[in-house]
Amino acid sequence: MSLTKPMLGLAVGGTLGLLDGLSGFLEPSLAPLMTSVIAFSLLKGLASGVVIGYFSKKVHSMLLGILVGVLIAALFSFLLILRAGMAQFLDIMLPGMLLGVIVGFATQRFGEREDEAAAANSVSVSPGQLQK
Repeated sequence: MSLTKPMLGLAVGGTLGLLDGLSGFLEPSLAPLMTSVIAFSLLKGLASGVVIGYFSKKVHSMLLGILVGVLIAALFSFLLILRAGMAQFLDIMLPGMLLGVIVGFATQRFGEREDEAAAANSVSVSPGQLQK
């Protein structure tokens, strides 16, 4: 099964975002906020993954894919920091930037461009096969 770059970004970003949110259970002070921690981490991962995937579809450079992945994930992480407070800066920003590195790498390395995916799914039929 092959995935386009935005779909791969969505899958990897969502998975990593969910794992990031679930890691909040390791911090007892977050117990009353776990629903929002998981939800916002998942949304951050999904949104970052899709945006990084679309960028990777347009630009085919591993270095640029990873750098833009870090920047996009850092931007979404910063939006969460504005809601959670600056006291949580490193706890939100570092996992978010790591998510960006991993998704940027994965979409550049493993994602297929849409034209390649369409060519792989198409079936060629010769005129002789149609007459049978």
